[in-house]
Amino acid sequence: MPENVSQIRTTPRRLCYTPIMTLDLKGRTALVTGAGRGIGRAIAQKLADAGASVMLNDLDRDPVLETGMLIDAAGGHAKALPGDITAAGFPEKLVNATVTGFGSLDIIVNNAGYTWDSVIQKTTDEQFQAMLDIHMVAPFRILRAASEWIRAAAKKEIAENRRVMRKVVNITSISGVDGIAGQSGYGSGKAGIVGLTKVLAKEWGRYNVNVNAVGFGFIETRLVQPLSADSEIDVKGRKIKVGVQPAAIEAMRQQCPLGRLGTTEEAAGAVFFFCSSLSDYVSGEVLICSGGARL
Repeated sequence: MPENVSQIRTTPRRLCYTPIMTLDLKGRTALVTGAGRGIGRAIAQKLADAGASVMLNDLDRDPVLETGMLIDAAGGHAKALPGDITAAGFPEKLVNATVTGFGSLDIIVNNAGYTWDSVIQKTTDEQFQAMLDIHMVAPFRILRAASEWIRAAAKKEIAENRRVMRKVVNITSISGVDGIAGQSGYGSGKAGIVGLTKVLAKEWGRYNVNVNAVGFGFIETRLVQPLSADSEIDVKGRKIKVGVQPAAIEAMRQQCPLGRLGTTEEAAGAVFFFCSSLSDYVSGEVLICSGGARL
């Protein structure tokens, strides 16, 4: 008998998985909501630049189609499905279109959102509910719709002794973790998505899905543009005033240790970390992208 026989141990069967840390997303399919402008467009472009095929969604048709054209012009691969993710049945339609169009669904970025601010005594039921619907209910419905395909795909891969990591990134805000005066609805919705993130990290870990959130501080988008008479957005026919007083913008800069607002490209970089294999052992976390500013 060989001398080393006593050293042999029976080890549990392990999945065939050699971790390779890479920024390459070739062969991956991503779904990005709110991809028509700002942070959402920057996220979609960054994922496409890394090789992912991207399904784009936005409430506004022309901007999201423009995002698709920009990605195509840069050599990427994108499809677009404009529509209201708060409408009953649309999240399922969006998920089904992604799987049908690309054959898989590996990355979900729940980015769509807007602000509709008031102090609490002036906040209507409609206003408060609208913030919950876009920031918490719609992402929940998208993830619920995606769950059937994700679970089935993961079970098949595990049976084949393979580990394929998928990614969910939910977008929150410093308003949802620290609070901002005048944002009872927005802050509540953004706090709610943090709770959903932590729950799904526990539910979907068995399916090899990392579920994380990125909370933004003040990023240069139309929501923090200098307030003026025409600073408003159109949401389903309702004109909603957005923007910030110039003095408040300057106060934001002074409050931030980096001394400036963030760019949409910098915001997309934080999201990209959670979409890449660099985060394969990170789940249930909230990454604050605020230049060091906390309220």
